Amino acid sequence: MITASIVKELRDKTSAPMMDCKKVLTETNGDLEASIKLLRERGIMKSAKMVDRAANEGVITARINAGATSGLLLELNCETDFVSKNESFQAFVGDIADALAASEAADHAAALAHQHGEQTVEDTIKAKVGEVGENLQFRKYVRYDAASGGVVASYIHLGGKVGVLIEVGTTKAETAGTDSFKALIKDLTLHIAACAPKGLSREDIPQSVVDNELDIFRTRLEAEGKPANIIENILKGQIGKFFAESCFLEQGFVKDPDIKISALLEAKGKELGDTLTVTRFVRFGLGE
Repeated sequence: MITASIVKELRDKTSAPMMDCKKVLTETNGDLEASIKLLRERGIMKSAKMVDRAANEGVITARINAGATSGLLLELNCETDFVSKNESFQAFVGDIADALAASEAADHAAALAHQHGEQTVEDTIKAKVGEVGENLQFRKYVRYDAASGGVVASYIHLGGKVGVLIEVGTTKAETAGTDSFKALIKDLTLHIAACAPKGLSREDIPQSVVDNELDIFRTRLEAEGKPANIIENILKGQIGKFFAESCFLEQGFVKDPDIKISALLEAKGKELGDTLTVTRFVRFGLGE
């Protein structure tokens, strides 16, 4: 009998897909060394030699359901731009995205464990390594299921090098179907892709990041010989500027820097007779 523990041991030693491990163990009556040799002979183990090679190219893609109430963003990496632009690889990434869109995988771990045909997504990707001849990594995955009245949208920039997923809340069901709202959503995702905000609001910026910025500003001011009481006043303005550059709602809109995103949302809400709220967003940059 081939036990789960010996299958796991063979996988750990070879990085070969689970189904291949089961198959060779069955053929060798559970002989671990003979199974390893068989995997090597069949070229399945060569993926193990690639695990440590850098995979900073690849594709970012998104899927949004028909009702725009659910969506996902994922990044699957390879080693070279040549492979990332290959139609077969792009189709493979699309197939993974379609499978996960039809699933209920809520996070990265669940996405890797999702059953895709006879294998998990993780094993499907490992099996693809041998075919492609490059290290592949399923680096990032985010899924949004909108709250009541929420709309999920995405934007893919530069042929899959940057991706954005956003959830915007409304109070009127009919708002989501208007051209004005759709144009706003497109503008917001374009802004996030271009400006790469660090968080939605000040509450989303870790205090450690804020403290680090303050330390940098303070050190510069002290080096300039500024008095301590003056430094504290200047720091308030410096950190305010930092938040304005880092927080999505405080940033100047990329198409009109004189208007903040928060003001843009308020103005568009009044135009539509609704209250619009950006609930959350995520931005992927290839290899980041």
